[in-house]
Parts: sequence; C-alpha cells; structure tokens
Amino acid sequence: MTTQVACEAFDLPDGTPGMRLTMAAGRANALEPGLLGDLASALDEAEAIDASVVLICGGRNFSSGGDVRAFHTASAGGEADAYAREVVPCLQAIVVRLIAMKRLVVVAARGAITGGSAGLLFAADLAVIAPDAFVQPYYAKVGFAPDGGWTALLPERIGAGRALDWLQSDRRLDASALCEAGLTTAISHTPEATAMQLASEGEIGTRLATKALIWDEARRALINARLEAETAAFLERIVQPDTALGMARFIERMGDRADV
Repeated sequence: MTTQVACEAFDLPDGTPGMRLTMAAGRANALEPGLLGDLASALDEAEAIDASVVLICGGRNFSSGGDVRAFHTASAGGEADAYAREVVPCLQAIVVRLIAMKRLVVVAARGAITGGSAGLLFAADLAVIAPDAFVQPYYAKVGFAPDGGWTALLPERIGAGRALDWLQSDRRLDASALCEAGLTTAISHTPEATAMQLASEGEIGTRLATKALIWDEARRALINARLEAETAAFLERIVQPDTALGMARFIERMGDRADV
C-alpha cells in the first residue's frame, strides 16, 4: 500500500488475478504530486503481481483533478512552471501507461471526475459509474490548457468535433450522457461491484489481445505525441497573466471546492 492509494489484490471467479487501487487523498483526490506518485507506484505493484485486471476507484468523488489553489499559490510565488512540471508530466505518463498496459484497466467512479482526472476514465478499457457521477473540463473557466488526454485521447473515443465542442462549451456531462457518448460501460449504484462483475465476463486473453490491437504501437505513439503537446501548451498557459487572473476568479467563485 502506498500512502494515498490503497492496493488490494483479488482473484476473479475464474482465478484471474487482479488488483484494486483506491485513491484516498485529500481535497477529493486532487491530482497533486504525492497522489500521482503513489498512483504510479500502485501500478508498479499491480504489475509486480502480474495482475491481469487493474481496478481504479476513488471515494465519494473519484477525483477533482488539478488543485487550482496549489497552482495559484505556486503562481503567486513565481513557481507556476516548476509546480506544473511536478504534476502534468506525471499525469500524462500515467494516461499513456494505462492504454499501453497488457492488463484490463477498469474504472469504478462516483461523483466528480473533473479536469485532468478524466484522463483516467478516457484511458480505461471498461468503466462503471454511479448515477451521481459527472465529467466537466473546467479549463475554459480557469484558463489552463487541457491535460490528461482531453485533446490527445478523447478525440479517439468520441471524435475530434465532439471533443472540441465539449471543451469549448465546458458542459457538464452526467452519467447518462457519458454512457451515451460511449465513455462508460454501465451505470450502477454499486459501481465497484458491477465493475468486478463485468471484468469477469469474457475470456481475459481475448480481451487483452483486442486491447493490444486497438492500442498498437502506431496509435500509442500518436497519443504520446499529443500528450506531449498538451504538456507544452499547459506549461505555456500556466505562466500567463490571464491564467493567474482566471485561477483567482475560479477560487473566489468555487470557494472550498476550487479543484479542477
């Protein structure tokens, strides 16, 4: 077990090994350096036991994304670029790792899945969400450039036009809309249990072979290049005066909920 991510090994009914990773960090699992480092270490643990299924869960809220307060504090101290380099590349590396893993990546989520944390959903092979789950970008409100695969991975899932419209409009998609978009497999009041059930259906070898064919080397290379472009754009935007102003306005408007 890492500090902010609990790791629990399990076996599916047919004996297929898996590991459940449950994020348990402050500020609704805000994507701070500590949580991202622990999540990467938890993935290491899953690979160390050769888990064929990796189940990623959160708490009442799956993840509120990047901590705007932390970014704003860093910006006020002239450390915006340095702090962003501790966060964004780590998130991008996890996203590309999830699509490349020779394991079935499953997400079970409740509540908020906002900002960059949506990349974990976009990268999942199977996702089950609670009725109260929602995804919202928030980039247009804060002033950040998109990260976590919003422009790198999401267009592969729903098409470039729909991805662009979503980011520009900053709409909140609820559970039903996420299912209709094909970003989730099912809605359940017990998403963790339902995710385990769906993960156990079908021959795991075939499912992993299918994943490898979809996310082949050429497609992964394209995604990785786009993620690097996202990182570069984020670093460029985070030091701009209008971004600092956007963060301040967002914090004032959102109060204690000022994570993205």
